Amino acid sequence: MNLPNDDKTCGWYAALPAPKPVRTLSGQQTADYVIIGAGFAGLAAARRLATLEPEARVILVDAQRVAEGASGRNSGFVIDLPHKFALEHPNPAHKQRLLGLNRAAIAQLESLIAEHDIECQWSHAGKYQGAVGERGLAYLAHFEKLLSGLGEPFRMVERDELQRVLGTTHYSRAIFTPGCYLMQPAALVRGLGDSLPENVELLENSPITRLERDGKGGFVLHGNAGTIRTPRLLLGTSIFTQEFGYLKNRLLPVMTFASWTRPLNDDECKRYTGTFNWGLTPADHAGTTVRMTQDKRLIIRNTYKHVPKYGRSIDDKARSDIRSDHRKALVRRFPDLAEVPFTHTWGGVYAISRNFTNFFGQLEQGVFASACDNGVGAAWGTISGTLLADLAVGADSSLLHDIQAVTGMPSLNPPEPFLGFGVRSRIKLAAWNSRSEL
Repeated sequence: MNLPNDDKTCGWYAALPAPKPVRTLSGQQTADYVIIGAGFAGLAAARRLATLEPEARVILVDAQRVAEGASGRNSGFVIDLPHKFALEHPNPAHKQRLLGLNRAAIAQLESLIAEHDIECQWSHAGKYQGAVGERGLAYLAHFEKLLSGLGEPFRMVERDELQRVLGTTHYSRAIFTPGCYLMQPAALVRGLGDSLPENVELLENSPITRLERDGKGGFVLHGNAGTIRTPRLLLGTSIFTQEFGYLKNRLLPVMTFASWTRPLNDDECKRYTGTFNWGLTPADHAGTTVRMTQDKRLIIRNTYKHVPKYGRSIDDKARSDIRSDHRKALVRRFPDLAEVPFTHTWGGVYAISRNFTNFFGQLEQGVFASACDNGVGAAWGTISGTLLADLAVGADSSLLHDIQAVTGMPSLNPPEPFLGFGVRSRIKLAAWNSRSEL
């Protein structure tokens, strides 16, 4: 089994204080429900199960510490709009369902942050979608058309105004959408983990290495130092769902990478002409995401890799090359800050599907999963995990009907070596075509 093998250089996680003492799986345990994966989906599922069935014993188990995995490694956007290819769906009702699901997730997260006083740089800052050259401007015009069809508010922002906000003349134009929130993902995920209901037992650094039926309709989960028996299993394992034998040959493991600077010092803040606390995603999907955090760090995110063995697919040379590319992207945008060093460069692996379809539902008797977020982790993970718990206990709601209407089965992948060759070729072609936007 290929287990998570994330680098230890995630800036978001490194900025947190030391975590609480870890509790690991040991001995023989039993639970009414077990959730594997303590990211946004798993945390939401555990919380919802504990609320719906307060007398149940719920175990949430993860191979790493909470916030070390993909949910703590994203760029810190919680986006309300249908994302990228979903925005092009021909059915308006489909897009409205996605919009409602994402906004329900945002409302849920905002409520939990306030209730538990989670310090995670949460802010209703909106989002810029920016274009540099002709290719980016063409994508931006397409985005404008899609937003107009959706009937959602947006505003076109020209170069001069962008310069005042972003502190760079690099972008020609952007579209501002107001519904996005920004946050510190590792801080948010850890805060959600630290505030779980009392009847949720969180076990970390406890990889589940084998899953088997127990002959009584339930399951036995095997770890390195213990087992868990349960009649009902929920998987919030994203790309790792295939490691348990489900959705085999339907998920594509892709990793994207980010680097961030130390906080700008007083002199650098004087040279920087923009504002703080903003986020920009590229109009061209293969372009560069940029953020200025509340604590005055610049983040550059680009570069995609096909990673069939997850973190083990990336070596130190690849990370060094990516960091160098991030430096070039930073200097192109902020030449007056060219000497500000990066302190961390990290990658995060997620699942995409060839038909851009998210899986949500029951895999077999007693097994439920939300998998393949197609690059939209925070909002989708939160709402899909919550509704997966509803599905597992038989609760009904209009939101559950909505998520069932917009999800399906990821399409089968071609066999290796054709799959790997095809994915790598497409990533290289996209990077070449989008080089002006990087």
